[in-house]
Amino acid sequence: MYLEAKETARLYQLLSDKLGNDTTEAMFKYIDNKTERAVENSIQTLATREDVANIRKEMAEIKAETIKWMFIFWVGQFAGIIAIIMMMLKK
Repeated sequence: MYLEAKETARLYQLLSDKLGNDTTEAMFKYIDNKTERAVENSIQTLATREDVANIRKEMAEIKAETIKWMFIFWVGQFAGIIAIIMMMLKK
């Protein structure tokens, strides 16, 4: 942390010498504002515990729905196979 402050102060001094205090100050404020907005946007996209709980609930519901439809499919397949076997045995 100390190194960052020292490097920032040196950079500020170098830019002030070349660009002037007003321009350097404006540039640093611009960079700070951009960085702040980027961090705020990142925070807004992070998932909370509530989001994770909702996702788990939705996944459980989807799993139950999938198992139900798999069972219906298997019963239909079994009935079709039995019907085909019965037709073959009648010949």
